[in-house]
Amino acid sequence: MRGIDFRQPGAPLADDASLAGGNEGSQTHGVRDDASPQGAGRAPGAEGIHGDELALAGGCEPGCGPRFDAPVMPEGYLWWYVDAFSDDRRHGITLIAQVGSCFSPYYAWARRRGDSDPLNHNSLNVALYGACKRWSMTERGRSALRRDASRLEIGPSALSWDGTCLTIRIEEIAVPIPRRIRGTVKLYPRTVAGQPYFLDGAGRHRWAPIAPGARVEVQLDQPALSWAGHGYLDSNWGSEPLEKAFRYWEWSRAELKDGGTAVLYDAARRDGHRTELGLHFDPAGDVERIDVPPHATLPTTAWLMQRGTRVDPQQTARVTETLENTPFYTRSVLETHLLGEPVTAMHESVCLDRFDSRWVQVLLPFRIPRALR
Repeated sequence: MRGIDFRQPGAPLADDASLAGGNEGSQTHGVRDDASPQGAGRAPGAEGIHGDELALAGGCEPGCGPRFDAPVMPEGYLWWYVDAFSDDRRHGITLIAQVGSCFSPYYAWARRRGDSDPLNHNSLNVALYGACKRWSMTERGRSALRRDASRLEIGPSALSWDGTCLTIRIEEIAVPIPRRIRGTVKLYPRTVAGQPYFLDGAGRHRWAPIAPGARVEVQLDQPALSWAGHGYLDSNWGSEPLEKAFRYWEWSRAELKDGGTAVLYDAARRDGHRTELGLHFDPAGDVERIDVPPHATLPTTAWLMQRGTRVDPQQTARVTETLENTPFYTRSVLETHLLGEPVTAMHESVCLDRFDSRWVQVLLPFRIPRALR
């Protein structure tokens, strides 16, 4: 069976771990002035975090890599996201390690009962794309979570960071057909970034691109898969549920011909403002802010989820594959045009209004089982 051809055109709560402090001795790459907004990011829109605010760096230390023991606020969340395409564009993978799983129906129900403990809602989401598809996201409680600065264990799966490589050991069960996903993914950053950015006006939601460009090696025993390709690593964290701050957002990342990466955030916020953020990371790790190009509408999904992206003026974007299709979330591969060149982009659309609806949260346990222990 032919796989996806991407080549087609287109700790206890508030635990004793200290907030990540100043990063003396870390090797950070340059950030050009136009990527470093003034006012510590308090104006509407995504802004850079500077000075003492690096103490709130959450899921990473700038220039050092992921940090897995960062405290998570009550009602908050923290996740690390990896995606990769194989060199032959026939395989893909996404992995999301979540502490305080923000899309968990169990966490949402617990908050309504007054239980705001994020460390009781954790999961490793694994999605395989191509000829061999698998999807898993088993939620686990506080007793299944173990973590320190360089290692995160969620049940039988684990992430570890040795300063040069992120190793993800997967031991999960797929749904809806129970099949094992077992093996190892290794991510080698080309450079380590980690500068955090606000995504909202109040500074409660932050995002940091840790490795905008990376080499990824996938070695799975079940299913039997072995491939390598270009990848990406970032982290998001917040002190309140996503749906309190956002109505809808779109995100995408694309590899450029020079080996750099373009990242776009486009979010409709509940305060009436929009977050429009465009960044270009060159192969050396330097970053500059780019003008966010015009918006283009993409076809709606079978669930009538609206999709859109940003594309260079007088250019077009199209969906080549819909990888995830749910009532409130869609992940797609796009053929689009950014910074003057045609690119293939990983893209997601999230409707938080839909996620917050009861009918969606009633459906979610069919895709997100919760382990008894």
